Amino acid sequence: MLDYSEIVLRKYIVLDGEPWEVLASHVFRKQQRKPVNACKLKNLITGKVTERSFHVSEKVEEAEIESKEVKYLYSTKGEFWFCDPKDPSDRFKIDESFIGIQSKFIKKDSVVKSLSFDDKVIGMEIPTKIDLKVIEAHPAVKGNTAQGGTKVVKLETGAEINVPMFIKEGEIVRVNSETGEYSERVGGANF
Repeated sequence: MLDYSEIVLRKYIVLDGEPWEVLASHVFRKQQRKPVNACKLKNLITGKVTERSFHVSEKVEEAEIESKEVKYLYSTKGEFWFCDPKDPSDRFKIDESFIGIQSKFIKKDSVVKSLSFDDKVIGMEIPTKIDLKVIEAHPAVKGNTAQGGTKVVKLETGAEINVPMFIKEGEIVRVNSETGEYSERVGGANF
């Protein structure tokens, strides 16, 4: 059981029989009242985000979220198929909505972590920074680039992102999988 002040960022708790991730917490005292922990919580099953305050006398159960490595195989019609890295016959699928925007940046045969609650897979933990190869990029066109021009390129996973004009086909770029934004160039063809 966790005290009200132990409910902090990145903790997993159980409310109404469902697992929640703490996205933010702030312990404060209003005038002469007892302290309160105002938290922003995300339901790990539905994805719903809500705010809730915990008072000094409240305790919550810490969720036992099991994390294990899985290998990404392929995707079809909004379903992503994974397997145990040591046993390819042990396969399971996850709906695209559980993975979110990060689903566009998972490479075939890459190893990620699955999160389980009560033996049910509830989500994926994918690295924030992923290096991907640019497979399609139009050449930069001279013109009004005083504001730092960008162009759209296609990555090896099929995702399309905005990058600076100097990025060429065959180069490797680092992408933030949580926001879908270009971070930096890390190597490749003409680097």
